[in-house]
Amino acid sequence: MVLSKTVSQSDVSVHSTFASRYVRTSLPRFKMPENSIPKEAAFQIINDELMLDGNPRLNLASFVTTWMEPECDKLIMAAINKNYVDMDEYPVTTELQNRCVNMIAHLFNAPLGESETAVGVGTVGSSEAIMLAGLAFKRKWQNKMKAAGKPYDNPNIVTGANVQVCWEKFARYFEVELKEVKLSEGYYVMDPQKAVELVDENTICVAAILGSTLNGEFEDVKLLNDLLIEKNKETGWDTPIHVDAASGGFIAPFIYPDLEWDFRLPLVKSINVSGHKYGLVYAGIGWAIWRNKEDLPEELIFHINYLGADQPTFTLNFSKGSSQVIAQYYQMIRLGYEGYQNVMENCRENMLVLKEGLEKTGRFNIVSKDNGVPLVAFSLKDSTRHTEFEVSEMLRRFGWIVPAYTMPPDAQHITVLRVVIREDFSRTLAERLVSDIEKTMHELDILPSKADIMNTVAKKSELETQREITTVWRKFVMNKKKTNGVC
Repeated sequence: MVLSKTVSQSDVSVHSTFASRYVRTSLPRFKMPENSIPKEAAFQIINDELMLDGNPRLNLASFVTTWMEPECDKLIMAAINKNYVDMDEYPVTTELQNRCVNMIAHLFNAPLGESETAVGVGTVGSSEAIMLAGLAFKRKWQNKMKAAGKPYDNPNIVTGANVQVCWEKFARYFEVELKEVKLSEGYYVMDPQKAVELVDENTICVAAILGSTLNGEFEDVKLLNDLLIEKNKETGWDTPIHVDAASGGFIAPFIYPDLEWDFRLPLVKSINVSGHKYGLVYAGIGWAIWRNKEDLPEELIFHINYLGADQPTFTLNFSKGSSQVIAQYYQMIRLGYEGYQNVMENCRENMLVLKEGLEKTGRFNIVSKDNGVPLVAFSLKDSTRHTEFEVSEMLRRFGWIVPAYTMPPDAQHITVLRVVIREDFSRTLAERLVSDIEKTMHELDILPSKADIMNTVAKKSELETQREITTVWRKFVMNKKKTNGVC
């Protein structure tokens, strides 16, 4: 959810050229219209506005899946009217969710017996999964402190400063202190040694990230586990680990199977993963998996008698669509281990193509790692004349959405651009992106820097400055028309 704000204060009506075939009157922009309009007009008005959205396939900012097979699209549409919470009315959908939970738990090496059922739940995304895992840790810690007759009103959680904003939300919404390990230039993930130093008796868990959103790097969960075991022995505490595997949970098992980050490590008690990222499902599905039943306090589970059945539930949301659960099951049985492995290896290969292409330009430093989430994070070697934000802005002229952002404390002086490689980003697109970035850099080279413009503003009148800037851009546009050869 985002807080709403208006785009235009002056124009309070919505107009559509082609919808005038069906309706001539304009619609109020921020109030429900008094009268109905033809369905064709409603469709055309909305469709016309949506044309100005970016192309999801060229949105290289997002980790979220933007393409699925037509057969899965059909299953999604067939279930679009099913409310997942009606478990008694839609028992097969519930069964499919349970199958997904067990498949993912086995993928993460949960210590399950032959006939033992995994402990987990489908969520709207990793944000909800993290909230649930955090609540479980907080309640277990509170119960332990109460039993020991100690204060239980000041819990904290240790993370790196590179965590996604949902961890800050959890801390603020559920009154948990967030203790962040600061970053440093060249080291953009949580340092396990520093994290363990921040742990105290009130720490409900340490959260490690398998795939930082900043540069795709996997944090060293194995080292964190070993250091924390030693600290727990020394102090008598039993501080656990949660792994935020939103991005990396569907990557590591397939292309880094020997990497120990999951339930093979004894202190890892819960893991979240986003089905709508590298789980290859459209936005709206995440998963929270617990090591065993003891790690999810029974008191957090609600047993609801709703529409004729006892329904155990541990979610922040009640009603939600069934489509994404069904789509996740489709992907798992359609692709299997082999299929997911092929997709992830292909993403990694295309990432290397893009990385090597950027390196050949000689204009960028690569900030991301080869091993991790398949993305390329890079910064300008020379940002004295133009910045990464200007590169990002100019790439939009080619249709590419490439974000630029500054790193968190204490590396906020570093700015990077990031390209996420998803299944639908081909080698051809990677090569085309490199070509468009080269064009962008050439165009920026011949434009005055913002510093030059600011100096000009300081010396000349506003009218003179405006004319000079206009002249420079006119020359630039005219030159483009002469050299493009496109009519």
